Amino acid sequence: MRLRFPGVHRVRAAARRALAALTALGLRWHTLGLRWKIAALLAGGCAVVAVAIGLLIHNARLDQVCEGARSAATAQLVRVRQVYELTGQVPRDDTDAAIDARGLPEPLRAAALDGQRATYLDLDADEPSVWAARPVGDHVLSVRLPLREQADEMAEFDQQLIVSGAVVVGLAALGGAGLASRLSRDLRTAAATARRISQGDLDARIGHPLPPGFRHGRNEVADLATAVDTMAATLQRRLEAEQRFTADVAHELRTPLTGLHTAAELLPPSRPTELVRDRVGALRGLTEDLLEVARLDADVERPDLEVHPLGTLVAGMVQRAGRAEQFNGCGVRVRRADERLVRTDARRLERILTNLVANAYRHGRGPVELSVDGAAVTVRDHGPGFPPHLLREGPQRFQTGARERGQGTGLGLTIALGQAAVIGARVELSNADGGGAVAVVRLPEA
Repeated sequence: MRLRFPGVHRVRAAARRALAALTALGLRWHTLGLRWKIAALLAGGCAVVAVAIGLLIHNARLDQVCEGARSAATAQLVRVRQVYELTGQVPRDDTDAAIDARGLPEPLRAAALDGQRATYLDLDADEPSVWAARPVGDHVLSVRLPLREQADEMAEFDQQLIVSGAVVVGLAALGGAGLASRLSRDLRTAAATARRISQGDLDARIGHPLPPGFRHGRNEVADLATAVDTMAATLQRRLEAEQRFTADVAHELRTPLTGLHTAAELLPPSRPTELVRDRVGALRGLTEDLLEVARLDADVERPDLEVHPLGTLVAGMVQRAGRAEQFNGCGVRVRRADERLVRTDARRLERILTNLVANAYRHGRGPVELSVDGAAVTVRDHGPGFPPHLLREGPQRFQTGARERGQGTGLGLTIALGQAAVIGARVELSNADGGGAVAVVRLPEA
């Protein structure tokens, strides 16, 4: 006969809940850290194993209980039949023995009428019980034994299995998180070090406990740490060599250019003399820019910070630049919406704004607008704007962007951003909706 038992449904329901939880976890899988992924994998594997073992143990225990119940019902049926053959009466006790009982299951009745002695378990009913029946002439003699105690025992047993499985899964998750914490910490350290290197901190190193050159074998984290440290050291040597080369070239050019400038000043006035003086001046400017970039790269610049009213400071800078013809009559228009006190280095701020205005005049179109609003200074032109790659990657030395933006060395924006970092300011580059390049210098307020 087919066996039905409510404990099976509880175990299956627990398995379904576990699978549903794993499915929900899969939806957020990509947002989890490595530690939690490893813990989830271990917990999921242990959950599957726990469910499988729990089902096996449950079925084994259930078979044991059912066999005991069937044996007890069969033995009781034999005793009742002996009494019936001796007395012709069915004993009235707690066995629920009867001839042609009204609640007798139809499969069991059919089997008895076929001349078989059979048992039937009905454990899904409100009152779980086991039946045993055999034919007596044209009638069916049956006994019924209640199994409420056995059903309660199985329910308690299933509950213990579920609790034990949950404890095992929880311990597996904690153990997995503990084992993966070191791996996750090492990987986070490697990621943080790589970010520091990308931001310019070339002295950053992971410093894995295993020494460089040690055969790590299958320790992939140690291999990664060694590779990142080696990459950083190589990159640092190359950049330092490039910086030394730039500084050396600029220093070597400075002396002959000074002599060339002096000689050009001694030439008689003429158009060729003007051309020579102009080119010598451009070379001197380029050399000074290279020396300034080298100092910024070497991180030897130290600001002289003082408190200044920003609007007044910017207006004075524009007046001085106009008298010195630094902007070549580019028609800078200054607007002061709000004035704040800022802590900055006036000389370096003037260098930043001069480069930004000169860049706007050289590569954009007038008028160039310079506005002060709070602790921010905005420089805007009305030209084609910054090229997309410059906004995406930042200014690169000796790269002037789009061809239509004119000629230049590409050092102006590089110097402006470097000097801004020295004084604790921030330069934001963007394009205006109506066209034109926009550079905003945000200064720390006093």
